[in-house]
Amino acid sequence: MTLTPERIVADRRELRDRWYAEGFYGSQTLGQQFLDAVTTQPNASYIFAGDHDERPMSLAAVADEALRACLGLQALGVRPGDVVAVQVPNRAELVISYYGAWLAGAVVVPITHIYGPSEMSFILRESGAKVLVVPDRWRNIDFVDRVASLEPLTALEHVVYVSDETPPGGISWKELLASGSDRTYADPGVHADDVCCLIYTSGTTSSPKGVQHTHNSFLTEFRGNVAFDGLEPGRDSALVIFPAGHVAGTISVCAPSVKGLTAVLMDRWDPARAVELIERYHCASTSGTPLHYSLILEKAAEAGTDISSMRYGIVGAASVPPSLVERAGGQGMVLARCYGSTEHPTVTACDATDSVHHRSRTDGRPWAGNEFRIVDELGEDVALGVDGELVTRGPDMFVGYHDPSLDLGAFLPGGWYRTGDIARADEAGYLTITDRLKDIIIRGGENIASKEVEDLLMRHPAVAETAVVARPDEKYGETVAAFVRLEPGAGLSLPDVIEHFRAAGVARQKTPESLFVVDELPHTPSGKVQKFALRKQLKEGGLR
Repeated sequence: MTLTPERIVADRRELRDRWYAEGFYGSQTLGQQFLDAVTTQPNASYIFAGDHDERPMSLAAVADEALRACLGLQALGVRPGDVVAVQVPNRAELVISYYGAWLAGAVVVPITHIYGPSEMSFILRESGAKVLVVPDRWRNIDFVDRVASLEPLTALEHVVYVSDETPPGGISWKELLASGSDRTYADPGVHADDVCCLIYTSGTTSSPKGVQHTHNSFLTEFRGNVAFDGLEPGRDSALVIFPAGHVAGTISVCAPSVKGLTAVLMDRWDPARAVELIERYHCASTSGTPLHYSLILEKAAEAGTDISSMRYGIVGAASVPPSLVERAGGQGMVLARCYGSTEHPTVTACDATDSVHHRSRTDGRPWAGNEFRIVDELGEDVALGVDGELVTRGPDMFVGYHDPSLDLGAFLPGGWYRTGDIARADEAGYLTITDRLKDIIIRGGENIASKEVEDLLMRHPAVAETAVVARPDEKYGETVAAFVRLEPGAGLSLPDVIEHFRAAGVARQKTPESLFVVDELPHTPSGKVQKFALRKQLKEGGLR
């Protein structure tokens, strides 16, 4: 059922009033909460871990620089509601940029550092970003060159480089912090129901969708975040694996100010470095994909590293083998599945008291005021144990897409968000995801839209028709598999495809890792490619 914009707004307003009445929502913004936390969370701190060094910072030290960044952004002309895009790995400047922007009343757009000029250009243009914060260089990525290759962007006024030197056409980080030295901070006067964050996610469309969260929806998620449930301020620390361009990473980097913990942020994923950090800082919790946990257990065993402090972990973003939960349990780590998305970050989760069966074979029960239903094609509830489409709602849910036309098919009456996932529920209220309607590939926790890959493949002159599906993979959960029908007399190899995607300037994770040249693709009578048949062939091992 497609709703009218007026009905969507009315449903959203009714739910918002309910969540105020139930105490999930309040008047505090992220900036106000952050400044309050400097005194209310005396144990809160960060450790920013690079490849070979660590930089500890108290929350008070981060707050001091965030205020300077805020004043610097205001000196650049940033006003409440303006958009500040941040494409920085998990470093101190990332957290300072986020809170500096929020203190100024701006909307933060986190951009994962793997995105190339093509994705960046779309996000910056669609969001209307006024300021972009990037490193000058990170590992083998030259961000100065990357910015120079962006499409023309009329709204983008300033590029701030995390650098002491000033690259051509940009502003250095040092200059940003110094530029507001003659200003005094004043609360910008934004409302807790204003949008504070715009995160772009790959769905079934070829272009990313801008997911809007408010101060209230984010603070509800931060306060109820299951990855930090049961951790003790002043004693426990949490390892942050996800990059902040993901909603899981954005949530995790804000944990200290809300939970009073020490957060150990990895600026890139390296399993050997992860187990070293767990041992050194006695990390008690983390959240990640099955790949993350599998490699942590492997590396700890290989190196003889003591990771016994890691008591609890949340696992999701990909299919979770029950054997992984059992294996972690054998090492003293309680691993629990969860379910969520950028639009609705934590719908359900298991906790440490749940049985191994529930933690390994279900995605848990509703968390922090959330609800779910399982419905049929008409939007009617199905019986317990029967598969159907999962629809959800709750106080940590987004408030719609930046492009409001995308909302029209995304909700059912009553404000229920259509997740596009297939699930079933049992008598005890546990949810289990069984399949998905959305045409996406989840590679190591990264959502990749099949249509985006198909659109890029169709630009190759040798390709007449293509279908892209997920291929099961033990390491990444899924990888990108491309089936192509070629133009008469044409040839195409996997190296040809890799070079084609490299030249397109997209994240390398979207490049097909399997290529199958076929005489024809299976179609329905209406002409639609039967992707389920292709996925079935891959799952049954009928293709090499």
